[in-house]
Amino acid sequence: MIKGIYEAHLPVSNISRSVEFYSNLGLELAHKGEVVTFFWIEKGKSWLGLWETDKVETPYHPSLRHIAFHVELDDLIVAKEWLEQRGIKVREAFGFELEQQPIVLPNSPQSHGALYFNDPDGNSLEFITPLKIDEEINFKMMEFKDWNKKF
Repeated sequence: MIKGIYEAHLPVSNISRSVEFYSNLGLELAHKGEVVTFFWIEKGKSWLGLWETDKVETPYHPSLRHIAFHVELDDLIVAKEWLEQRGIKVREAFGFELEQQPIVLPNSPQSHGALYFNDPDGNSLEFITPLKIDEEINFKMMEFKDWNKKF
């Protein structure tokens, strides 16, 4: 029945600025409307809706105002430089500073590599890739470079 997530939504304070930001990430504009604007994440499979609203003032929590974009491992490894070339800074996450990212998340029995940054309104964005699926590995969150040496 369920094949994936088709859409996710974020509040933004300035749609023009957000269109520029998300276009800079390489997302394709799917629809620009008066109330909501959509970008394709994967054309025909998933998209991101941006709503210009005062709700952008809602305090951040991981359950709100967060999108994780699936990327391939090779892309995650170069993502920090790729973002910096576009004027986007990686942010601290889980106590790991930008120079320590990407990091590895131990969501046993899954392990994921991830890197975190914000959009212009402080919405939390993440590049994430699966590393191990259905494989129990006992470890604490760590830098990807350390994971790469151990596993």
